[in-house]
Amino acid sequence: MTQPTTDPKSAPTAAPTRPSAFPGGPQLFRLDPAIAHLNHGSFGAVPLAVQEVQATLLEEVHTDPDAFFVDVADRIAAARGRVAAHLGADPDGLAFISNATEGANLALNAIELADGDEILVTDHGYGTVVAAAARRAPVTTVALDPDLPDEDAVREAVLAGLTPRTKVALLDQISSPTARLIATPELLADLAARGVTTVVDGAHAPGMLADPLAGGADFWFGNLHKWGYAPSGSALLAVAPRHRGRIRALVPSWEDGDGFPRSVENRATADYTGWLAAPEGLDLLDRLDAAKVRAHNSTLAAYGAALLAELPGLTPLPYAAGLGMRALRLPPGIAETPESARELRERIARELRIRVLIWPWPGGGGIRVCGQLYTRPEEYERLAAEFPAHLGR
Repeated sequence: MTQPTTDPKSAPTAAPTRPSAFPGGPQLFRLDPAIAHLNHGSFGAVPLAVQEVQATLLEEVHTDPDAFFVDVADRIAAARGRVAAHLGADPDGLAFISNATEGANLALNAIELADGDEILVTDHGYGTVVAAAARRAPVTTVALDPDLPDEDAVREAVLAGLTPRTKVALLDQISSPTARLIATPELLADLAARGVTTVVDGAHAPGMLADPLAGGADFWFGNLHKWGYAPSGSALLAVAPRHRGRIRALVPSWEDGDGFPRSVENRATADYTGWLAAPEGLDLLDRLDAAKVRAHNSTLAAYGAALLAELPGLTPLPYAAGLGMRALRLPPGIAETPESARELRERIARELRIRVLIWPWPGGGGIRVCGQLYTRPEEYERLAAEFPAHLGR
């Protein structure tokens, strides 16, 4: 079951309680302390312990490339097994990939579509993932008001967007800009009952959710390099058994004859060290107590959002308890286009030394803040104090 969504506009207002920093959290990373890194959801950050494992692997590659590449496929399979154990997944139905966009293309290419079939997406979807859908078939875009109060309202809006031609639904598990739960197990069950093939963009799910593969989607892909503390370029594709035989690597490899998952993991002389080090990130999360880390991240993000909600013109969006991201709408006229959102984001980074996500939306864009082991309450306080001066510029 999913966590219920809370509408902050209906909750009683109270001064936010200042949370504590995670003991030793900043020391786990190699981040510039002069910058407030409040945008973990975009690119993640690799802990030092994981960096060290990857550095050792790189040294191994440079010391004896032949030895490394001869048996790398088996080592990748072993690493995949370790990751699968963390996620409660079938290692034979899971493959390492580079990012969520690659996962979207692999999944959509494996689905048989006839003339007239359509793919349903929402306007919260990630741009390159939605573009992958548009390459395969006509796309129907469901407009989801960011202010929809809960997951039931989101589910009803998605189901109302189905047409007799809908063959596939490509949905975010946690939307990137608005930090909303969309592809809940309940919605996936409703879609399956209607004969719709489900493809879930779980870019933010590993490490953020306790059970990221809940719901049994036909295809699911997610990044390990965000909330799973893996090196950049580490992601996963999970495929239900009935679809695995149709997965084809985007580029043919020597492992094609072995089928999925090895066929999509073989990249010749690519850098595999990130994948081999990826299990270390999930191991670290467990050693720190994953539930404790998730609760800490959520509490910090909630604190930052509460401070921003006190600013004139900023409106907090409904949220699901336990997520390490929160989003707010900006005043009308602010960040309504991708260009203006990018300009505001980069100006905040340049002049305030604060990293946040500013996302565009008609009628007024939004701001997303994240909580992570290395973030500190005073960084959100500084953002809330200095951000108003940039809204009218």
